[in-house]
Parts: sequence; C-alpha cells; structure tokens
Amino acid sequence: MDPNSLNAIKGAAGAGGGGGPDLIVGHEAWSTPHMTAYPWTSGTGFGTKYADPSSALSTGYDVCTDITFSPDGADLAIGHSNSPYITVYSWSSGFGTKYANPSPLPTSIGVMGVAFSPDVADLAVAHYGSPYVSVYPWSSGFGTKYSDPSTLPTGHGRMVAFSADGAYLAVGHTSSPYISTYPWSSGFGTKYSDPSSLAPDTGTNVAFSPDGAAIALAHFGSPYISAWPWSPGFGTKYANPGTLPTGVGYGVAFSPDGADIALAHYSYSPYIVVYPWSSGSGFGTKYSDPSTLPTGGAYKVAFSPDGADIAVVHSNSPYVSVYPWSSGFGTKYSDPSTLPTNDAKSVAFRPA
Repeated sequence: MDPNSLNAIKGAAGAGGGGGPDLIVGHEAWSTPHMTAYPWTSGTGFGTKYADPSSALSTGYDVCTDITFSPDGADLAIGHSNSPYITVYSWSSGFGTKYANPSPLPTSIGVMGVAFSPDVADLAVAHYGSPYVSVYPWSSGFGTKYSDPSTLPTGHGRMVAFSADGAYLAVGHTSSPYISTYPWSSGFGTKYSDPSSLAPDTGTNVAFSPDGAAIALAHFGSPYISAWPWSPGFGTKYANPGTLPTGVGYGVAFSPDGADIALAHYSYSPYIVVYPWSSGSGFGTKYSDPSTLPTGGAYKVAFSPDGADIAVVHSNSPYVSVYPWSSGFGTKYSDPSTLPTNDAKSVAFRPA
C-alpha cells in the first residue's frame, strides 16, 4: 500500500487511565475494534488489553490516524478517516462513554491530527478539506466551532499542535509553506510569517519543544526533519542533523525534559532515530539504533510522561514497539499478549 495515501496514514496513540499510565494503539481495521488499549508499567511493560469501547468508533473499514489524551488524562480524542472524523471518549482505566459528535463536523474526508490545549479548554483537529484546521471549545463535550483563521493553511491539514503555554497553534500541511502558525487565545490570531528556510515537502507532524523555544516539523523530502527557533515567530532554521533519517518523516516528539528529539520514519531501517536536543544549538549526534528494530515503516513516536520509555508504532506485526529510554535505547519490552489487529501509525502516553 502506498504510504503517502490516506489509507496508509494509520493511527495509534497513547495512554491514559485512573491510577497509572496506559498505552493505546489506533490502527487500520476492516471492522471493530479500530484501536487497542493496554495498561502500561515502566520496567514491566504491557498489561492485559482493556475491553473495547461499547460505542464503536465507526462500522466497517476505518483508519485511526491520530489519538491523544487530554492533559488531565480524563478524555481520549481520536481522529479517523470515516464520519464523524473526530470521536472523543471519557477515560478511566478504560474506555468510558462516547461524547456527542461536534456540530458542525470537520469538513473532511479524514481528520489526520488532534490536540487538546494545555488547559483542556479547546480541541483542535487538522483535516483534509478546507479550512484544513478546525478548533472547538471543550468542556466535557464539544462547544460551538471557533471561526476559521483569516489566512488558512495552504493545503490539507496533517497534524496540529499547541505550544506548552497554549499561546500558539501550529499546523503541518500538504502545500508550501508546509507549516502554518497562529497566536491562540480562544480563537485564531493573525498568521505568523512563514520561515525564511522552508521544509521541502508535506509537513506530516509538528511539535513545540517543552520550553517553547523551538518548533520541529517532520516532513516528506530530505532531511525529513526540520526545526526552527520560536520566539514567537520563526527564527533561522537549525542546521540539519549530522546523520539524517533514512526515509520520510512521519512522527516527531521531544522528550518531556526537552533534552532529546525523536523521529519515526518510513521506507528504510532503522525506522526510528533520536538525537540529543538543545534549543540553543539544535541537533546533537544521533544516538545508537535500538538493538531490536521496529519491524516496518514507522509513523508515530512518543516518550512516556516521565521520559523513562519511548514507543513507536509501525506497519508490520507486532505493530508497536516500546523501549526503556535513558539517553539511549534499552532492551525492547516484550510484545503485548494481544496484538493490535493491523498496521498502527501513532503513539502517545497519558499525561502524568
């Protein structure tokens, strides 16, 4: 299957639940369930799979393109390829009640990225179809959609992210300049100027550093990852990493302490690369690859809330691989006893 098509951009993500971390994987599936969730214990690994949600994401074929927990861990938002395109469940050591769908729905043939604001007051989605990004107030349910930005992203939305302080919103998208950023305060402000050095192709994933001093974009086209200082507004692009990823960048994540940056990539081994990071100087020397590599092209990567583990989801069984992390990869955790049912493409852990 062509990894550049919508059907190949499959989702997975991570984790939430009362009492401890959980890990959830969203995947391509021809019938329910379209996602698989597990308790997670650092040092031990996967627990017994949680029961599937009582209200299915959708019927028949669907692709979970992105999953994220609210910062308080109480809600779980899922972007997917079938109507209603965005689905949210309450979460407490497993799937709770599905919230009513938003009205209006995203104008879409698929929501590709979802993000809660840090104060859990808003929920943003990046999607195919103009206006390419939509944001709703959130308070245990969807409010009335905010007005669209006056300057829209120039192409289909692929990922969306809030800065750690909630003051800025970034969208990765399919047409130049491939990334658009806005002030955010219960609505879109005037779009910031584009970076002077653009990424070369479609922006697939975007992340602000935890200190808010940098912004990173995973993208098609070498060097597959680009980063800029953020102050707010784009500074001069950081130098590319000394050792480039070997394929298309699909997922980017900073470690919780901001000391490392990880990229999940497609096409060629090792499928995941991690670099030391400094918002003053940029990329450090690439860490050694894990001794047991992911088994196929990778789409999303995430650090656990305490930074002790790193998870990556990929196109071949077991579809999810998790490693201890301490300035380098530890020995891969054992696979879950119940595997996801198909290709998985995004991962995150429930906030602590």
